[in-house]
Amino acid sequence: MPAGLELSDARSADRAAGESRTRAEEEIDGSNQAQEVVTGVTSCKALSWKNLLIWRQNSGKIADMVKRYERRLQAPSTSFFLFGMRGVGKTTWAYEHFAEARRIDLLREDLYQAHLVDPRLFRRQLADLKSNDWVVVDEIQRLPALLNEIHGLIQERGLRFVLLGSSARKLRRAGVNLLGGRALQRTLSPFLPSETRHDYSLGDVLRFGSLPLIWNAPSKRDQLEAYVQLYLKEEIQAEAIVRNLAGFARFLSVASLFHGQILNVEGLARDSGVARTTVQGYLDILEDTLLAFRLRAFEGKLRVKERRHPKLYWLDSGVVRAARKQFHPPSPEERGSLFEGLIAQLLRAECALEPRLYDELYYWAVGKTALEVDFLLQRGDSFVAIEAKASERLASTALSGLKAIAELPNVERRILVYCGEHRYHHESGVEVLPFEDFLGELERGF
Repeated sequence: MPAGLELSDARSADRAAGESRTRAEEEIDGSNQAQEVVTGVTSCKALSWKNLLIWRQNSGKIADMVKRYERRLQAPSTSFFLFGMRGVGKTTWAYEHFAEARRIDLLREDLYQAHLVDPRLFRRQLADLKSNDWVVVDEIQRLPALLNEIHGLIQERGLRFVLLGSSARKLRRAGVNLLGGRALQRTLSPFLPSETRHDYSLGDVLRFGSLPLIWNAPSKRDQLEAYVQLYLKEEIQAEAIVRNLAGFARFLSVASLFHGQILNVEGLARDSGVARTTVQGYLDILEDTLLAFRLRAFEGKLRVKERRHPKLYWLDSGVVRAARKQFHPPSPEERGSLFEGLIAQLLRAECALEPRLYDELYYWAVGKTALEVDFLLQRGDSFVAIEAKASERLASTALSGLKAIAELPNVERRILVYCGEHRYHHESGVEVLPFEDFLGELERGF
């Protein structure tokens, strides 16, 4: 299967299309508020379950219809978890790298129910396998109890597992310890520029994101609209993560406005119409389901009163825009936060592939002043400071934060990445890099 065709995500798109009525959809229908949240999904084009089975049977033919992209993630030689937001290509990647593995797909309702009723079924399905054989378990978060069996099969029979999931939240809440360190953890990100090469358009990525599920969609807008509803139904409603689906849907929309911004939890709670403590839990859910992450401020030796709130970054620009129902080309003002968010996403994705890129990632700010630097990478005792500007021409104030951070000890490089064409060294010592040049530096590890 090519990396662009994500089977599990196609199955997910089917649910979003409303062509099969699941238990989660029936629960949503029972709540008038929640039903308002999910209206409009049936207008989106997606695969039906019947067509999906045909797709599986004719995957070789379909492979010729979509351009292949080689993902940079390398397969470990021992058991591992592979986490990633929905639509990122986990199933396709696993099927490509473990073509001969035994596959158990817990998104299939019949298999899920069978394993739920009979916990011993899992061992019987794998009884014929030999030591070092591979098993791929998709949607492992649906049945956390299986990890006890998997733990035993690793120890007793030497089987190796690829455990795919879009969230570790339910696994942790169920009290499992992610196999007690006997399995590695890997993360798959949306498409990177180094994976799609000449097909990577910065303008398109800022507008629609780079999720494989969206990348190959006939109508990116329709698929993005369906994606947000799908997230509410499969990740939130179906797994009973929150009691107030309508409140979480309002929160999702408001939280999208904080992309690349310092979090104001009180304001977020007020605008969402939920309690402040509830918002803290909702932010945890965004992180646990791999939709967003919070970036801490570098505090150094700051006093408590000077400490800053974290920033919020979503992990795909298309998804964050869909959450606030924006599909038109981004305005110049919107491009600023989207470009900064893209740099945040690329830094995290590159570090997941090459952990030596940095030990910690922060943003930097001076007291209560407006002086900030978007990203501060810490490696041991040294730092690399990075500022992102979406403009093609730089204003006189663009370097202010990078000039100020020069006073921080052990800052080895100060980099400004922008959308212009010229690379140069500013007289202040700041390196000004076009986006493509920055990507090269990023892959080389600065």
